[in-house]
Amino acid sequence: METATDAERIAQVNASGRTPVVFIHGLWLLPSSWDRWADMFAEQGYAPLTPGWPDDPPTVEAAAQHPEAFANKTVGQVADHYAEVIGRLDRPPVVIGHSFGGLLAQILAGRGLAAVTVAIDAAPFRGVLPLPVSALKSAFPVLGNPANRHRAVPLTYDQFRYAFANAVDEDQAKRLYETFAVPASGAPLFQAATANLNPWTEAKVDTENPDRGPLLIVSGERDHTVPRSISEAAYHRQRHNPAVTEFVEIPGRGHALTIDDGWREVADTALAFVRRFT
Repeated sequence: METATDAERIAQVNASGRTPVVFIHGLWLLPSSWDRWADMFAEQGYAPLTPGWPDDPPTVEAAAQHPEAFANKTVGQVADHYAEVIGRLDRPPVVIGHSFGGLLAQILAGRGLAAVTVAIDAAPFRGVLPLPVSALKSAFPVLGNPANRHRAVPLTYDQFRYAFANAVDEDQAKRLYETFAVPASGAPLFQAATANLNPWTEAKVDTENPDRGPLLIVSGERDHTVPRSISEAAYHRQRHNPAVTEFVEIPGRGHALTIDDGWREVADTALAFVRRFT
Protein backbone atom coordinates (compact mmCIF):
# COMPACT_ATOMS: atom_id res chain seq x y z
CA MET A 1 0.00 0.00 0.00
CA GLU A 2 1.44 3.32 -1.09
CA THR A 3 1.62 6.01 1.61
CA ALA A 4 0.72 9.65 1.13
CA THR A 5 4.39 10.51 1.59
CA ASP A 6 5.37 8.04 -1.13
CA ALA A 7 2.76 9.49 -3.50
CA GLU A 8 4.03 13.02 -2.88
CA ARG A 9 7.64 11.99 -3.42
CA ILE A 10 6.77 10.08 -6.62
CA ALA A 11 5.10 13.21 -7.96
CA GLN A 12 8.23 15.24 -7.11
CA VAL A 13 10.48 12.69 -8.81
CA ASN A 14 8.34 12.73 -11.96
CA ALA A 15 8.25 16.53 -12.00
CA SER A 16 12.04 16.75 -11.64
CA GLY A 17 12.72 15.21 -15.05
CA ARG A 18 15.70 13.42 -13.51
CA THR A 19 16.46 9.71 -13.63
CA PRO A 20 14.72 8.06 -10.65
CA VAL A 21 16.71 5.87 -8.27
CA VAL A 22 14.64 3.54 -6.10
CA PHE A 23 16.41 2.25 -2.99
CA ILE A 24 15.15 -0.97 -1.37
CA HIS A 25 16.20 -1.90 2.15
CA GLY A 26 16.46 -5.40 3.55
CA LEU A 27 15.47 -7.10 6.78
CA TRP A 28 16.20 -5.42 10.14
CA LEU A 29 16.49 -1.97 8.54
CA LEU A 30 14.19 0.90 7.52
CA PRO A 31 14.19 3.27 4.51
CA SER A 32 16.17 5.77 6.61
CA SER A 33 19.16 3.45 6.23
CA TRP A 34 19.44 4.90 2.70
CA ASP A 35 19.27 8.60 3.65
CA ARG A 36 22.96 9.34 3.01
CA TRP A 37 22.87 7.42 -0.28
CA ALA A 38 19.78 9.34 -1.38
CA ASP A 39 21.45 12.68 -0.59
CA MET A 40 24.55 11.66 -2.52
CA PHE A 41 22.62 10.52 -5.60
CA ALA A 42 20.54 13.72 -5.50
CA GLU A 43 23.77 15.76 -5.46
CA GLN A 44 24.84 13.83 -8.57
CA GLY A 45 21.71 14.77 -10.50
CA TYR A 46 19.43 11.81 -9.83
CA ALA A 47 15.98 11.74 -8.22
CA PRO A 48 16.12 9.33 -5.25
CA LEU A 49 13.12 7.51 -3.82
CA THR A 50 13.25 5.44 -0.62
CA PRO A 51 9.87 3.74 -0.21
CA GLY A 52 9.53 1.29 2.65
CA TRP A 53 8.13 -2.20 2.77
CA PRO A 54 4.37 -2.30 3.40
CA ASP A 55 3.53 -0.95 6.88
CA ASP A 56 7.11 0.08 7.74
CA PRO A 57 7.06 2.31 10.83
CA PRO A 58 8.51 5.77 10.17
CA THR A 59 11.35 5.58 12.72
CA VAL A 60 13.42 3.12 14.71
CA GLU A 61 11.66 4.34 17.85
CA ALA A 62 8.22 3.68 16.35
CA ALA A 63 9.40 0.25 15.22
CA ALA A 64 10.35 -0.63 18.79
CA GLN A 65 6.87 0.35 19.94
CA HIS A 66 5.04 -1.55 17.16
CA PRO A 67 7.19 -4.53 16.12
CA GLU A 68 4.10 -6.42 14.97
CA ALA A 69 3.95 -4.11 11.92
CA PHE A 70 6.74 -6.12 10.30
CA ALA A 71 5.15 -9.56 10.62
CA ASN A 72 3.96 -11.68 7.69
CA LYS A 73 5.55 -9.64 4.90
CA THR A 74 6.47 -12.11 2.13
CA VAL A 75 8.90 -11.72 -0.75
CA GLY A 76 6.09 -11.72 -3.30
CA GLN A 77 4.01 -9.18 -1.40
CA VAL A 78 6.93 -6.79 -1.03
CA ALA A 79 8.05 -7.23 -4.65
CA ASP A 80 4.54 -6.39 -5.85
CA HIS A 81 4.52 -3.34 -3.58
CA TYR A 82 7.70 -1.99 -5.15
CA ALA A 83 6.45 -2.86 -8.63
CA GLU A 84 3.41 -0.70 -7.90
CA VAL A 85 5.64 2.18 -6.80
CA ILE A 86 7.76 1.86 -9.95
CA GLY A 87 4.60 1.73 -12.05
CA ARG A 88 3.80 5.26 -10.89
CA LEU A 89 7.09 6.64 -12.20
CA ASP A 90 7.23 8.25 -15.63
CA ARG A 91 10.26 6.21 -16.66
CA PRO A 92 12.04 3.05 -15.54
CA PRO A 93 14.27 3.76 -12.54
CA VAL A 94 17.66 2.67 -11.38
CA VAL A 95 16.99 0.13 -8.61
CA ILE A 96 19.49 -0.35 -5.78
CA GLY A 97 18.85 -2.94 -3.08
CA HIS A 98 20.70 -4.38 -0.09
CA SER A 99 20.29 -7.88 1.36
CA PHE A 100 16.66 -8.89 0.81
CA GLY A 101 16.37 -5.55 -0.95
CA GLY A 102 19.01 -6.86 -3.35
CA LEU A 103 16.88 -9.93 -4.03
CA LEU A 104 13.84 -7.71 -4.56
CA ALA A 105 15.86 -5.50 -6.93
CA GLN A 106 16.72 -8.56 -9.04
CA ILE A 107 13.10 -9.73 -9.02
CA LEU A 108 12.00 -6.33 -10.32
CA ALA A 109 14.77 -6.29 -12.93
CA GLY A 110 13.65 -9.74 -14.03
CA ARG A 111 10.18 -8.28 -14.61
CA GLY A 112 11.73 -5.68 -16.91
CA LEU A 113 10.98 -2.80 -14.52
CA ALA A 114 14.50 -1.47 -13.92
CA ALA A 115 16.73 0.59 -16.21
CA VAL A 116 19.82 -0.39 -14.19
CA THR A 117 20.12 -2.57 -11.09
CA VAL A 118 22.64 -2.79 -8.26
CA ALA A 119 22.22 -5.74 -5.87
CA ILE A 120 24.37 -5.45 -2.75
CA ASP A 121 24.97 -8.57 -0.62
CA ALA A 122 21.68 -9.84 -2.00
CA ALA A 123 19.68 -12.64 -0.38
CA PRO A 124 19.65 -15.85 -2.46
CA PHE A 125 16.97 -16.87 -4.94
CA ARG A 126 15.91 -20.23 -6.37
CA GLY A 127 18.88 -21.76 -8.19
CA VAL A 128 21.49 -20.21 -5.88
CA LEU A 129 22.75 -23.32 -4.11
CA PRO A 130 25.56 -22.48 -1.62
CA LEU A 131 24.58 -22.65 2.07
CA PRO A 132 27.63 -21.37 3.99
CA VAL A 133 27.75 -22.02 7.73
CA SER A 134 28.00 -18.30 8.51
CA ALA A 135 24.81 -17.61 6.52
CA LEU A 136 22.94 -20.31 8.43
CA LYS A 137 24.24 -18.94 11.74
CA SER A 138 23.18 -15.40 10.76
CA ALA A 139 19.67 -16.62 9.92
CA PHE A 140 19.32 -18.91 12.95
CA PRO A 141 17.63 -16.27 15.18
CA VAL A 142 14.68 -16.60 12.77
CA LEU A 143 14.99 -20.09 11.28
CA GLY A 144 15.65 -21.70 14.68
CA ASN A 145 11.93 -21.48 15.52
CA PRO A 146 9.34 -22.41 12.84
CA ALA A 147 6.77 -20.16 14.55
CA ASN A 148 8.91 -17.17 13.57
CA ARG A 149 7.62 -17.47 10.01
CA HIS A 150 4.56 -15.49 11.11
CA ARG A 151 6.33 -13.19 13.56
CA ALA A 152 8.42 -10.05 13.61
CA VAL A 153 11.82 -11.03 14.97
CA PRO A 154 14.36 -8.60 16.48
CA LEU A 155 18.08 -9.24 16.68
CA THR A 156 19.96 -8.97 19.95
CA TYR A 157 23.10 -6.87 19.84
CA ASP A 158 25.28 -9.99 19.72
CA GLN A 159 23.24 -11.39 16.82
CA PHE A 160 23.49 -8.06 14.97
CA ARG A 161 27.22 -7.93 15.66
CA TYR A 162 27.70 -11.32 14.00
CA ALA A 163 25.26 -10.93 11.10
CA PHE A 164 25.82 -7.26 10.21
CA ALA A 165 28.67 -5.62 12.09
CA ASN A 166 31.46 -8.21 12.27
CA ALA A 167 33.80 -6.09 10.13
CA VAL A 168 33.68 -2.91 12.25
CA ASP A 169 34.92 -2.15 15.75
CA GLU A 170 32.79 -2.52 18.87
CA ASP A 171 31.95 1.18 19.23
CA GLN A 172 30.75 1.45 15.65
CA ALA A 173 28.82 -1.82 15.91
CA LYS A 174 26.92 -0.53 18.96
CA ARG A 175 26.19 2.77 17.22
CA LEU A 176 24.88 0.99 14.11
CA TYR A 177 22.67 -1.26 16.24
CA GLU A 178 21.18 1.67 18.15
CA THR A 179 20.73 3.81 15.03
CA PHE A 180 19.41 1.33 12.48
CA ALA A 181 18.30 -2.06 13.86
CA VAL A 182 14.56 -2.87 13.91
CA PRO A 183 12.57 -6.14 14.00
CA ALA A 184 12.03 -7.98 10.72
CA SER A 185 9.48 -10.27 9.14
CA GLY A 186 10.49 -13.89 9.53
CA ALA A 187 8.68 -15.02 6.38
CA PRO A 188 11.28 -14.00 3.75
CA LEU A 189 14.05 -15.95 5.48
CA PHE A 190 11.96 -19.11 5.46
CA GLN A 191 11.12 -18.47 1.80
CA ALA A 192 14.77 -18.05 0.85
CA ALA A 193 15.81 -21.09 2.90
CA THR A 194 13.33 -23.35 1.10
CA ALA A 195 13.51 -21.75 -2.37
CA ASN A 196 15.34 -24.67 -3.94
CA LEU A 197 12.82 -27.13 -2.54
CA ASN A 198 9.71 -25.25 -3.68
CA PRO A 199 9.08 -24.87 -7.44
CA TRP A 200 6.40 -22.27 -6.67
CA THR A 201 8.56 -20.14 -4.38
CA GLU A 202 8.23 -16.36 -4.47
CA ALA A 203 12.01 -16.15 -3.96
CA LYS A 204 12.78 -16.60 -7.64
CA VAL A 205 14.27 -14.35 -10.32
CA ASP A 206 13.76 -14.34 -14.07
CA THR A 207 17.43 -14.18 -15.03
CA GLU A 208 16.76 -14.64 -18.75
CA ASN A 209 14.48 -11.68 -19.51
CA PRO A 210 16.26 -9.71 -22.29
CA ASP A 211 14.70 -6.54 -20.85
CA ARG A 212 16.42 -7.02 -17.50
CA GLY A 213 18.94 -4.22 -18.09
CA PRO A 214 22.50 -3.86 -16.75
CA LEU A 215 23.13 -5.49 -13.36
CA LEU A 216 25.94 -5.06 -10.85
CA ILE A 217 26.24 -7.59 -8.02
CA VAL A 218 28.25 -6.31 -5.05
CA SER A 219 29.71 -8.57 -2.36
CA GLY A 220 31.31 -7.62 0.96
CA GLU A 221 34.46 -9.69 1.46
CA ARG A 222 33.74 -10.40 5.14
CA ASP A 223 29.94 -10.68 4.98
CA HIS A 224 28.63 -13.42 7.28
CA THR A 225 24.99 -13.15 6.20
CA VAL A 226 25.57 -13.27 2.43
CA PRO A 227 29.09 -14.61 1.89
CA ARG A 228 30.81 -14.26 -1.47
CA SER A 229 29.82 -17.79 -2.53
CA ILE A 230 26.14 -16.78 -2.52
CA SER A 231 26.73 -13.55 -4.46
CA GLU A 232 29.01 -15.34 -6.91
CA ALA A 233 26.42 -18.07 -7.52
CA ALA A 234 23.81 -15.39 -8.28
CA TYR A 235 26.27 -13.71 -10.65
CA HIS A 236 26.91 -16.97 -12.51
CA ARG A 237 23.17 -17.41 -13.05
CA GLN A 238 22.67 -13.79 -14.07
CA ARG A 239 25.65 -13.48 -16.43
CA HIS A 240 23.89 -15.57 -19.10
CA ASN A 241 21.48 -12.66 -19.57
CA PRO A 242 22.19 -10.69 -22.78
CA ALA A 243 22.48 -7.46 -20.77
CA VAL A 244 25.65 -6.38 -18.98
CA THR A 245 26.25 -8.33 -15.76
CA GLU A 246 29.17 -7.47 -13.49
CA PHE A 247 30.48 -8.55 -10.09
CA VAL A 248 32.61 -6.61 -7.61
CA GLU A 249 33.86 -7.47 -4.14
CA ILE A 250 34.41 -4.70 -1.59
CA PRO A 251 37.47 -5.67 0.49
CA GLY A 252 37.20 -5.96 4.24
CA ARG A 253 33.48 -5.23 4.45
CA GLY A 254 30.61 -7.01 6.19
CA HIS A 255 26.85 -6.98 5.75
CA ALA A 256 26.61 -3.46 7.22
CA LEU A 257 28.55 -2.07 4.25
CA THR A 258 25.67 0.20 3.16
CA ILE A 259 25.27 1.81 6.62
CA ASP A 260 28.66 1.67 8.31
CA ASP A 261 31.25 4.44 8.23
CA GLY A 262 32.60 3.18 4.91
CA TRP A 263 29.25 3.43 3.10
CA ARG A 264 30.58 6.05 0.68
CA GLU A 265 32.99 3.59 -0.96
CA VAL A 266 30.09 1.26 -1.73
CA ALA A 267 27.88 4.13 -2.90
CA ASP A 268 30.64 5.40 -5.19
CA THR A 269 30.99 1.90 -6.67
CA ALA A 270 27.25 1.76 -7.35
CA LEU A 271 27.18 5.30 -8.76
CA ALA A 272 30.05 4.62 -11.16
CA PHE A 273 28.15 1.64 -12.58
CA VAL A 274 24.86 3.55 -12.79
CA ARG A 275 26.50 6.49 -14.58
CA ARG A 276 27.67 4.23 -17.40
CA PHE A 277 24.07 3.43 -18.38
CA THR A 278 22.08 6.57 -17.53
